[in-house]
Amino acid sequence: MPAFAYDYLAAGCFSEVNLARNNSDIRQIQLKPWYLRDFAGADQTTELFGETYDAPFGVAPVGLQGLMWPKACEYLAQAAVDHNLPFTLSTVSTASIETIAKITDGRFWFQLYHPAEEELRDKLLERAWDAGCRTLVILADTPTFAYRPKEIRNGLSIPPRMTPRNILQMFLSPTWAWGQLMAGKPEFQTMKPYIPKGLNMKHLGLFMNKTFSGRLTESKIVPIREKWKGNLVVKGIVNPEDAEIAVKHGLDGMIVSNHGGRQLDRGQSTVVPMHRLVPEFGDKLKVMIDGGMYSGADIAACLACGADFAFMGRTPMLGVCALGKHGGHHTFEMLKKQLQQVMEQVGCEKASGLRAHLIPESVPA
Repeated sequence: MPAFAYDYLAAGCFSEVNLARNNSDIRQIQLKPWYLRDFAGADQTTELFGETYDAPFGVAPVGLQGLMWPKACEYLAQAAVDHNLPFTLSTVSTASIETIAKITDGRFWFQLYHPAEEELRDKLLERAWDAGCRTLVILADTPTFAYRPKEIRNGLSIPPRMTPRNILQMFLSPTWAWGQLMAGKPEFQTMKPYIPKGLNMKHLGLFMNKTFSGRLTESKIVPIREKWKGNLVVKGIVNPEDAEIAVKHGLDGMIVSNHGGRQLDRGQSTVVPMHRLVPEFGDKLKVMIDGGMYSGADIAACLACGADFAFMGRTPMLGVCALGKHGGHHTFEMLKKQLQQVMEQVGCEKASGLRAHLIPESVPA
């Protein structure tokens, strides 16, 4: 893939301190094995919001997937269905709500970037519900546009800006370039009906900035809770004050996340605040995690720290960028095999039982 596309996927904000902290904190987690107890075997199946999935992890929402690899969103949605894992579609993805609904037979999650206008919010909610989506994720951790030096250097846009540097990168990535030619230029397909026609890249950027400006506040959560009759999850919670608001308004779950280290370079990692929130809020709503996991061992560490479920964005995308339409299947098989090995090694029969194997003092302070 071209370097500008890889940088968009893999990079963080500012000096990427929080990006590195996400994974380094997870890798400090230690598990204790039980070797001399009876063990009936490891079973990864996990129930979440009334659905039983084949493993305790799913696909996190990622924007601009089609820029990183042609039809990446569709490939991952199909792989998630085939492996019976939840797939989350972003508002700013390059596949539409209706396309993903058809691939998944309506068994998908939708992440809402809260629009500035209530009318647009309601239209997106109605489309998601009519398409079969029953779990809505509202995003809290992007109240402002991030400062990402690599994206600025690359002049990132959709479609990619035709600078000599970017053209050279495309020329050196012929499989990617041919795939883009066959798939057509990537666009914000869910938002396409609301974008004025004929905008150049500068004005498209201004339109998107205006459309999704502002933070998710308590006053914005209230009408969404009233309108959305399915499961409502807030993503980006890292402190008890925000978690209290989620509980107060009857949300069904929260995803502890820092947007993959792409928003606040001096913020906490994901696993540390999640581990602290579980004792206080774990009996009130589902506590999930997103960020910093690249292997089945990483997933096991987060489940041991109390997560009910784990979501991964970069890892499945990297699989698709390496192996195209086969990448999602390869990645999910790999992650399940890795997690299975950890569970069998420590003697854990159910994924939720990993909590009993945590060595508490190994969790970073």
